Amino acid sequence: MSVSRQPPARSARLHARQTLLLMFILPLFFALVKAQPERTVAVDRLENVTHTVTRILDGYDIRLRPNFGGDPLYVGMDLTIASFDAISEVNMDYTITLYLNQYWKDERLAFGLQDEVLTLSGDFADKIWVPDTFFANDKNSFLHDVTERNKLVRLGGDGSVTYGMRFTATLACMMDLHYYPLDSQNCTVEIESYGYTVSDVVMYWKETPVRGVEDAELPQFTILGHETNDRKEKLATGIYQRLSLSFKLRRNIGYFVFQTYLPSILIVMLSWVSFWINHEATSARVALGITTVLTMTTISTGVRSSLPRISYVKAIDIYLVMCFVFVFAALLEYAAVNYTYWGARARKRAKLKNRDQISTSTSMDKELKSGEGSHSPEEIIALREYTTTTGRVSPLPSLRSRPLPPTTGAPPSLRLQRDYTNLRYRTRPHSKNSRNNTNKPKMMHALKRGATVIKASMPKIRDVNVIDTYSRVIFPICFLIFNGVYWVFYIFD
Repeated sequence: MSVSRQPPARSARLHARQTLLLMFILPLFFALVKAQPERTVAVDRLENVTHTVTRILDGYDIRLRPNFGGDPLYVGMDLTIASFDAISEVNMDYTITLYLNQYWKDERLAFGLQDEVLTLSGDFADKIWVPDTFFANDKNSFLHDVTERNKLVRLGGDGSVTYGMRFTATLACMMDLHYYPLDSQNCTVEIESYGYTVSDVVMYWKETPVRGVEDAELPQFTILGHETNDRKEKLATGIYQRLSLSFKLRRNIGYFVFQTYLPSILIVMLSWVSFWINHEATSARVALGITTVLTMTTISTGVRSSLPRISYVKAIDIYLVMCFVFVFAALLEYAAVNYTYWGARARKRAKLKNRDQISTSTSMDKELKSGEGSHSPEEIIALREYTTTTGRVSPLPSLRSRPLPPTTGAPPSLRLQRDYTNLRYRTRPHSKNSRNNTNKPKMMHALKRGATVIKASMPKIRDVNVIDTYSRVIFPICFLIFNGVYWVFYIFD
């Protein structure tokens, strides 16, 4: 009987396949055996937590604070600043986004060891007691709800609760704008319990009360620092604990330098250009003066539109008013130059006219005296009457050569009587004015004498260019002195 045997090569291949199969199957088997207890532990833990949460909420009265009827509950606070959004001088408020975290202990929620912590959804806060915290200086605020309501609840095994939320609040900030825009402001966050007095709830700051201030940025302000304090507020319904966080803010002046101060300085300097323009170029100097005045008015209106209607004077108001005064004074300077120039010319013409009249009347008297024998009385009377009534002197040769009209054949006595009548008629208003002057009050006479003295004491300006010459020096020096006093007072005060 013969026995069949397999070849050695085939037997070796079969043995290798079995070995590889065992290498893959055995680790998988051990992994399944090991994962089974872990899965069982996870399921058991989930069931235990669900049972724990259900158990601690069973019979929980949300209306009663922890340790009700005993010692007051201590609630810790800390803030994390997310951003400063805006600061409004018109509305006297500022908008800030922050995280508020509150810490307290509720023994009714204890479920195990102290090191155990459960992080629950924000909806869990609606099932337990939470502090009735509010912001005393709040104008408008809202809780962020994208993608879910930004709330955090962490529950410790010993009953400690961490309750956090993220929201944006617009808080009142009463600003002192006397030094605006070179001012510094203090804006606060006032936290208080609305219904629980200090006998029920006492709030306090944690060891690190505020975070994120160093990273916060503002477009117009620099945060110099912050401080926290707490105090008791006595209100009509009791005494409450109030926590306060104060920010020290300093306004950045760069925006106002380029938008207000520098344009105002350039407009004032532009008004000085008129001192180098000829005083006879009236249209050029008047147009330049009026343009600068209107430009300063526009700048002042734009600044006032971005500020509240407050009664006291601000630093920027003083600067703009003084710039307006300098611009307006430059316009009045040309008015003084124009009045002095044309007034001097008018007085000169009047003086020359009076001198010519006096010289002409003197020569006429001499000629009349020299020619009394050659002229008839009618011609002499007609010449004097013409000179007296018209104020002008006609040449004698024309009167000598011109025959008297037939209607002038009246006796000389009538002509003299008419001349005398005209003379009396002209002297009546003078007598009336003199009588009114005697009835004027003594104060008017005193003012008149004072004006006369001031006018006599003023230097006589013979050349109007002297006014422009002095203005080219006086105006810049006065403006430099004003700027020096202004900036030293408001910056180093």
